[in-house]
Amino acid sequence: MKKTISLVLVLVLGMATEVAKADFVFGTPTAFPYFATAPSVSTDGLTLYVDAPDGSGGWQIYVLTRETIDDDWANETKPTPPNSSYSDGNPDISADGLTLFFNSDRPGGYGGKDMWLSTRATADEPWSEPVNLGPAINGPYHEVQPSVSTDGLSLFFSIHSDRPGGYGDWDIWLSTRATTHDPWSEPVNLGPIVNSPSRDWGPDISSDGLKLFFASERPGGYGDNDIWVTRRATTDAPWSEPVNLGPIVNTSNNDYTPGISADDSILYFYSSNYLRQAPIEPVVDLNGDGIVDCADMCIMVDHWGTDEPLCDIGPTPLGDGIVDVNDLIVLAEHLFEGIPPVELEEVNVDEDDDGSQVELEQGQILVVTLESNPTTGYGWEVAEIQESILEQMGEAEFKPSETGGPIVGAGGWEIFRFEAISAGQLTLKLVYRRPWEVGVEPINTFSIEVVVN
Repeated sequence: MKKTISLVLVLVLGMATEVAKADFVFGTPTAFPYFATAPSVSTDGLTLYVDAPDGSGGWQIYVLTRETIDDDWANETKPTPPNSSYSDGNPDISADGLTLFFNSDRPGGYGGKDMWLSTRATADEPWSEPVNLGPAINGPYHEVQPSVSTDGLSLFFSIHSDRPGGYGDWDIWLSTRATTHDPWSEPVNLGPIVNSPSRDWGPDISSDGLKLFFASERPGGYGDNDIWVTRRATTDAPWSEPVNLGPIVNTSNNDYTPGISADDSILYFYSSNYLRQAPIEPVVDLNGDGIVDCADMCIMVDHWGTDEPLCDIGPTPLGDGIVDVNDLIVLAEHLFEGIPPVELEEVNVDEDDDGSQVELEQGQILVVTLESNPTTGYGWEVAEIQESILEQMGEAEFKPSETGGPIVGAGGWEIFRFEAISAGQLTLKLVYRRPWEVGVEPINTFSIEVVVN
């Protein structure tokens, strides 16, 4: 439900509330029906690049597509190039969809696995023959798992600890360039906050450049490899202490190769022999009381203009590094969620209301009670109604008159129930007749005008 931003003007500021540091949550992951890793999704969310074993000990790059973001992934292909008879994997698609980075052990490199790229002029054209990224990045080690920033000026990747300057088994490094036409710089280790003495690898940079997802074997996880995230306030700021994504994503098995969608709404990753995807939702109940209301807005206003992650929930679930109107819009869209709905009283009418008008709210129940005696063969039936506005709820109920005991031939009441479905106005008409008497006028009618707001 959309709410206008002017709602904030009526809030009472200065409420002191203890809050929990949890600004987004993951929905239940769902698995793809095959083994694959290293997901990289296109900006429009319609193309997914992955890698999978080729059956001979190597890897190959596969492409999945779909017509809309609501469709299932299908149309699996294996493009050549960039695939070769060697091991090619860990694809990463650029924001414009025209450059594909990947690693390969094909000839022409500098040792071990190197990083390569393939380009195309448009999204409808085939990929070019791959080009090695050169000796500034590649060396006699393993340089793998590329992730390029949205502007194409920063390249995050993993390097084995054989390369001098590392902190552990595998580390995450960064190479930059001034423009997309310039060569890549000598890579720099991201340092001991991001990298640990354990394995840290498989980076994926978010579209805003402020969140870096990666896998790690460091202590504090749930299994051998867990997925973590580190943040920074701006693209020039230092990275924060990494945070484990928690037990919904991470398991007691290996969880790695994260890939975040451009709108931060879905996390793709490998877990327990399957490629998986998990929806990402912002936490809008900022004080954790089960209701999204003015108290949560007050918390947001108290942190206005800061980088408080609790309140940084827009324009995407992972925020943009500042608490501002984007976050207020997201909160307003969820305002009053968790508040129990108001129970609407039933509206009762009978013969005395014939010819009158009744007003209902959507979801409200209209009860029509009319005298009837089924032993005579007569009964009430609905003759006129608009079911798109007012819908009958089941069959009519007969209630015998209260005479102190059952009497053969005694009458009673027929009770009809209708639910107001949508806004509008209609005539509700019931007639009292014998159903087998075709063409015979009913001996009684009941009619009211119903307005649904």
